[in-house]
Amino acid sequence: MSVNGLTPNLPIRPSGVPQTGVAVPQTPPGSGFGDALREAASAVDNLNLDARYKVSSLIEGDGADVHDAMIAVEKADLGFQLMLQVRNKVVQAYQQIAGMQF
Repeated sequence: MSVNGLTPNLPIRPSGVPQTGVAVPQTPPGSGFGDALREAASAVDNLNLDARYKVSSLIEGDGADVHDAMIAVEKADLGFQLMLQVRNKVVQAYQQIAGMQF
């Protein structure tokens, strides 16, 4: 299989040639790391709420599928674990910066 077979719409160009017509998403002014963390925490919260809803509808017998409930719970768990690891890295970086001597 050729490389172009994987991405048929993207031509392969040498590294020195600038790509034209490629849209690079621009972040609005003022959005930064804090906003990205806020959005990620909101997404994790939405996953948790979805899992809670599916589990409660499964328990109440509203015809919910066990498979869907388990997938929602696992998605919420993975999202939470990811946010926990990001928090740990941020705390670790803060502690390194706080320990620097100027």
